[in-house]
Amino acid sequence: MRVVAAMSGGVDSAVCAARMVDAGHEVVGVHLALSQSAATLRESARGCCTIEDAGDARRVADRLGIPFYVWDMAERFKQDVVDDFISEYEAGRTPNPCLRCNERIKFAALLDKALALGFDAVATGHYAQIVEGTNGRELHRAVDMAKDQSYVLGVLDAEQLAHSFFPLGDTTKPDIRKEAAERGFSVAKKPDSHDICFIADGDTRGWLTKRLGAQSGEIVDESGTVVGEHEGAYAYTVGQRRGLRLQNPRPDGAKRYVIDVQPATNTVVVGTDDLLGVDVIHAEHARWPGPPPVGEVRLGAQLRAHGEEFPATVRAEGDDVVVRLDERTRGVAPGQSVVLYEGTRVVGSATITRTSRK
Repeated sequence: MRVVAAMSGGVDSAVCAARMVDAGHEVVGVHLALSQSAATLRESARGCCTIEDAGDARRVADRLGIPFYVWDMAERFKQDVVDDFISEYEAGRTPNPCLRCNERIKFAALLDKALALGFDAVATGHYAQIVEGTNGRELHRAVDMAKDQSYVLGVLDAEQLAHSFFPLGDTTKPDIRKEAAERGFSVAKKPDSHDICFIADGDTRGWLTKRLGAQSGEIVDESGTVVGEHEGAYAYTVGQRRGLRLQNPRPDGAKRYVIDVQPATNTVVVGTDDLLGVDVIHAEHARWPGPPPVGEVRLGAQLRAHGEEFPATVRAEGDDVVVRLDERTRGVAPGQSVVLYEGTRVVGSATITRTSRK
């Protein structure tokens, strides 16, 4: 097969490309230039898409003896990931930019371009497994659960999965680093990048404030009593406890959390942790790597990239999904993704729109 190996400049994508070459494929390395103002050097382990990263990827490609190209997708990334991230927070939701990047960049823009150029598939260094099942290819969790990235790949559809390779899914991260060292890759000990890649210092609130401006408003409790002030409701998410700076603590001293964000009135509502619990999740924009479930089915629901899996009853209704959790779960925010599992198999994903109690 003719395969594009997405090479970020990190250790995972380096070993991914090497394994595709070892498997006998005709491999071309591609580094995606996603930043419109790439720095020369990394500012931290969170950053990505720097000139340094492109250079690291090129050195690995040279060592493997494969062609290497840089594809400029900065404008597409800005529109589909960064601008989406801003607008979602502005609307009071909590997005996951890694899912959007996989959906709209790596397995849409990149894959579409690769196929148009005559390639058969794209290979990435994600920790997940593809298994040939009775209904075709299936997406499964990685062997290394500490690094499993099947959650952020839950946005893939069956056609995209058919043109994808994840050659690291059967290996643990320490073994990947060991293999990289044995292959002589200079990136063997390079630190992992972390979410959110385009906010290098990790200060999401400060980053959003620079783009949306300060917007003073009230923080109120569940009864509507003003207990504090904020500089922008967009900077808060359901379940948040730190950074609230409340002026009026509860008489009983109980901790308070964000239980609702109301962008229309620029209001943040706080309450005790018992008010965070939800039983039912409503979601939209369903994506299915295989056949969608029919009727009510029993599945596991994961609500965060490295979060717990909760048993649930699920019903798919066209583009919408209703997830009824067996046990009340805390801190579920609109805008997050719910990814559904049957054992280790990813059944599908959807974006949470609202939650409710029984």
